[in-house]
Amino acid sequence: MATLFITHLDKMGGGPRVPYPKHVWSPAGGWYTQPSNWKANTAVFMGVIFGITALTWKLSADREHRHKMPEPDRFFPSRYWTKQIREHEAAQKANKNEES
Repeated sequence: MATLFITHLDKMGGGPRVPYPKHVWSPAGGWYTQPSNWKANTAVFMGVIFGITALTWKLSADREHRHKMPEPDRFFPSRYWTKQIREHEAAQKANKNEES
């Protein structure tokens, strides 16, 4: 009985890896892959994502046009990066200074 139990322990663990063709390529990595340079690839890809996002953000802020400007007291996040709103608020501030 003890011999049967010991031999059973040797066969636990799911067995060996399934054989797979080495020539198959997959964008998700294929079978059992862990590229040695995955950290560098991830850093490069995150940099690319950040760059594309920054360019899209800048293009959107440059092309944004408002027919009605936000109230001066109201919280409005895009007032910090939208050119039209910044110029409008600078002109308002200059008009206030001229009147004073």
